[in-house]
Amino acid sequence: MAELELTDDVPSVADDGVWLTCIECGEDFAPFDAIRYTCDECDGLLEARYADLPTWDDFEGEGVWRYNAALPFEEGVTLPEGHTPLHRVPRLEDDVGVSALRIKHEGMNPTGSFKDRGMTVGVRVAQELGVGRLACASTGNTSAALAAYGARADLETLVLLPAGKVAAGKVAQASLHGARILEVDGNFDQCLDIVQDLASRGEAYLLNSLNPFRLEGQKTIGLEFMEQFFADYETYPDRIVLPVGNAGNTAALYKCFRELRKAGAIEEGDVPKITGVQAEGSAPMVEAVQEGNDEVRRWDEVETIATAIRIGNPVNAPKALPGIRETGGTAVAVSDEEITSAQRDLAEEGVGVEPASAASVAGLRKLREQGVVDSDENVVCLTTGHLLKDPDAAAKAGVDPEPVPNDTDAVLDHLAGN
Repeated sequence: MAELELTDDVPSVADDGVWLTCIECGEDFAPFDAIRYTCDECDGLLEARYADLPTWDDFEGEGVWRYNAALPFEEGVTLPEGHTPLHRVPRLEDDVGVSALRIKHEGMNPTGSFKDRGMTVGVRVAQELGVGRLACASTGNTSAALAAYGARADLETLVLLPAGKVAAGKVAQASLHGARILEVDGNFDQCLDIVQDLASRGEAYLLNSLNPFRLEGQKTIGLEFMEQFFADYETYPDRIVLPVGNAGNTAALYKCFRELRKAGAIEEGDVPKITGVQAEGSAPMVEAVQEGNDEVRRWDEVETIATAIRIGNPVNAPKALPGIRETGGTAVAVSDEEITSAQRDLAEEGVGVEPASAASVAGLRKLREQGVVDSDENVVCLTTGHLLKDPDAAAKAGVDPEPVPNDTDAVLDHLAGN
């Protein structure tokens, strides 16, 4: 199991109080002296660490860069991002049967997903390192965000997508922002294998969530919803429920909570239970959690309507599994039918999300029915992408158009008869 304890020791390699630590062997590295994604010694995952951890009083402004005291720079390549709503959904709250239910809608970021939070930091790091080409593998949202932020930074951008497996809206975004799009005859995990190989050869700077600085931006989701929820209820949520693909958000949220605890900003009892949700056809994290495994078994064949989480080998599992377990959380798999039903439930409250986003609400409902989630819990569900990311899925989940004659009386007759 990974070692994720935060200590007071500041290594000599730290640069302005920032460094990288291997979560497996504990080796420390300077943050910007070389391009690295994993440990030079053991190939373990790296995590950004800080000499000084902020408390709530250290934050000002809005959006991701409100939290620059918890990030490696004062400001990044910004559009801007963050400051997303924490929706009230009273009918859904009553129907699910919890004390409070709020929806953190990350689809309201500039390119329509939470990925923007990671890219504003990751592309800034790329500038610091002086790289010339950015690259990612993607199920769609990463490619859209990287293309937009790469364009903003005037850097060449390369995205590898599994052919025929990415929603049209996401491909259109990457295309319009000027990324070079390569469609690979394979799945997402195979695309990531290629991108990692390109990065190891020095051909591109990898900006998937294997990059530890991507997750620094994503941890601001936690900082933001904790502040928002406390402002409304004068307490913190008991549970955060989120979709899981590559498990980057799961890892990032756990890091957020660990840093808040270490800084003394929250108490141990304030840490929300991290609860992951996957589609039944793509659930390697759920399998590991439910079987009590320390590692995730790679699923070579994955399929689900929730394209954004159609991933069989979550690279951040070594960081995410401890987060679920140490916070008292769990993981659950839901069917595509349950996902679509939750997507409709959210839409009826005016919250439009893509299928993967709705997995969080589908998972909460299932866990509530199983008695895993109690009726007195305060819950935040994370929805990660906007409705228009996958308009085809939205159209299938919605109501069909009704043809009528070109006449007002005929329209009235039609309405009266239906």
